[in-house]
Amino acid sequence: MKGKTIIKIQGHLDKKWKNSFEGMKISYEGDNTILTGNLKDEAHMHGVLNIIRDLNLKLISVNSVEG
Repeated sequence: MKGKTIIKIQGHLDKKWKNSFEGMKISYEGDNTILTGNLKDEAHMHGVLNIIRDLNLKLISVNSVEG
């Protein structure tokens, strides 16, 4: 998965974690946190997903955006 990606996690993640997610933008939708950014390659994606796992956050979805 390469390019613009939207990752949704359960709960509100404090914006102080922004630098931990390798340049992804943090926003909120209802009770969820939305991470949006351009991923360079699959290794970059796995790095972000590993951070989510290490913080024991609940992953809701990962979507690639065309265009």
